[in-house]
Amino acid sequence: MKTSVVAAAIVAALVGRPALAAPVACETLTSLRLPDATITAAQKVAAGAFMPPTAGGAEVFKSVPPFCRVAATLRPSSDSDIKVEVWLPLSGWNGKFEAVGNGGWAGTISYAAMARAVEHGYATGSTDTGHAGASAAFALGHPEKLVDYAYRSEHEMTEKAKALAAAFYGRAPSRSYWNGCSTGGRQALVEAKRYPQDFDGIIAGAAANPKTHLDAWRIWMAQAMFKDQASVIPVSKFAMIHAAVVEACDALDGVKDGLIGDPTRCRFDPRVLQCASGDAPTCLTPAQVAAAQVVMSPVKDRKTGAEIFPGFEPGTELGWARMLSGPDPYATAVDQFKYIVFGREDWNWRTFDLERDVAAADAKGEGTLSAIDPDLSGFARRGGKLLMYHGWSDQDIAPRASINFYKAALASTRESSAAAPWVRLFMVPGMGHCGGGEGPNAFDMMTALESWVEQGRAPERIVASRVAAGKVERTRPLCAYPQVARYSGTGSIDDAANFVCVTP
Repeated sequence: MKTSVVAAAIVAALVGRPALAAPVACETLTSLRLPDATITAAQKVAAGAFMPPTAGGAEVFKSVPPFCRVAATLRPSSDSDIKVEVWLPLSGWNGKFEAVGNGGWAGTISYAAMARAVEHGYATGSTDTGHAGASAAFALGHPEKLVDYAYRSEHEMTEKAKALAAAFYGRAPSRSYWNGCSTGGRQALVEAKRYPQDFDGIIAGAAANPKTHLDAWRIWMAQAMFKDQASVIPVSKFAMIHAAVVEACDALDGVKDGLIGDPTRCRFDPRVLQCASGDAPTCLTPAQVAAAQVVMSPVKDRKTGAEIFPGFEPGTELGWARMLSGPDPYATAVDQFKYIVFGREDWNWRTFDLERDVAAADAKGEGTLSAIDPDLSGFARRGGKLLMYHGWSDQDIAPRASINFYKAALASTRESSAAAPWVRLFMVPGMGHCGGGEGPNAFDMMTALESWVEQGRAPERIVASRVAAGKVERTRPLCAYPQVARYSGTGSIDDAANFVCVTP
C-alpha cells in the first residue's frame, strides 16, 4: 500500500476520536508504525532546553516552550536515507501544522525555523532532504537521492508529520501550511505543483527557480567578472557603485529615503562611473564597466535572445560579494554542474558554455531541478493559497525570477472561481536574500496567510519593519504586486501609515 494511502488511513481513524484532554505520552510515539519509516527517538524537551547539534545559535531556542521531539528516518526507495524531525507542543497547540523549508543544498534539519513555529503554537516538521552536508556531492551516482532532494523528502516528511500529530493529539491538524525561502521557496512551489493536497496555504520566499537557469546565471556572472585580472571589480568598490545607483534612482518613487522603491524604473548604466584615465577607488576601468554591465543585466541566449535568467536589480550592489568575491563562482552553482549535470568532480567552471550547458542542465534536470510548471490548477481548485515574496535587493537570486513565475502562474492556472484570488506576490524594497538589507525586512507573512486561508481575506498590504538594536527605526507597507508603496506627502517617511499602495 502506498505511503500516502496508509498515512491518510491513520489520520482518518484518529480524526473520528474525540479530542484528548492532553496529548498521549511523547515516548509512546516510538511504537507508531508508519510506512517506509523508522521512528528513532521521541522525547520531551523542556522549555528553552533544546540545543542544536551544531555549535552556535543557541539564543534562538531559549524562548521555545516545551515540546515532544520526534526523530525518524524515511526510506521510500532502496537508496533513500531521509532524516526528519517533528516537534509537537506539549501544551497550547493551535491545532495546525507548519512545515519549514531548507536553504542551498539542504543537508540539515531547519531547527531555527522549527523553533519559531513551535513558539507560535504550531506542530512543525523539517527534513534534511535525504543527505548530510551543504554540497551536492550526495547526488553523484545516486539518482534516488536526487529525487529525494528535489521533491520526495518534503512530501514524505509532511505525510509522516501529520500522522504523528494526529497520533499525539488524538486529532489531525485542522490546517497545514508550508513556510520556506530560497530552496524552501522552491520546495514550496514544487509542493503546490506535485502535491496540491499537502497544504492549505504556502509561503514561497525568493524561490530558487528555475534551479538549472539560476546556477547557470551565477556561473555566467563569475565568468565575466573573473575572466582575467583586469575585469575583476574589487569588493571595496561595491559600496561606491551602490552609492551612485541610489543617488541616481532613490527619488524616482517620490521620496528620498535611501531606498529604491521600484527598481524596474531605474535605468542605471555603470558607464557613468568609468574612469577618465587609469584606475581609482572612485571609478571603474573599462574592463570593470563591462563586468558590471553583465552583472546588472539578464543573461540571454546569444543566438535567440531569449532570457535565461534575470540579472541583479539596481540596489543589490552591497551584496555582490556573496557571489562575486572570487576567485571562483558561488560553490552552490558549481556543484549543480559538477555533480548533477556532468557527474564529474573535476569539472572546471571555466569550460562552461552558456547555451550548450544550459541545454544540458535542462535535459538532466527534467523531472527534478528544471523549471517548475507554473500551472498550479490543482492547488488553486482545492482552495489553496500561495503567498510569494522576494527582496528587491536579493544578492543571491535575481528578484524578477519571482515576478516571472507569478505572471506565468496567473496566465496558466485555471482557477475554480475567477472571483477567488489564490496567489499574491509581495516585493520588498531594500531587502536582501530572505532578509537583511537596508530596507524594512521584518514582516509577518504567516498571519497574513492564515487570515487568507481561514477568513478569506486576501492580503493587499503587509507592514514591514526595520529593527536595529531592538528598536523599530522604520515601517513601510509591502504592497501586493504590481502595486508599490507611495508616500502620501505628509508625515514621517519612516511611518507606514503615511504611505498608500498604488498601481504604477
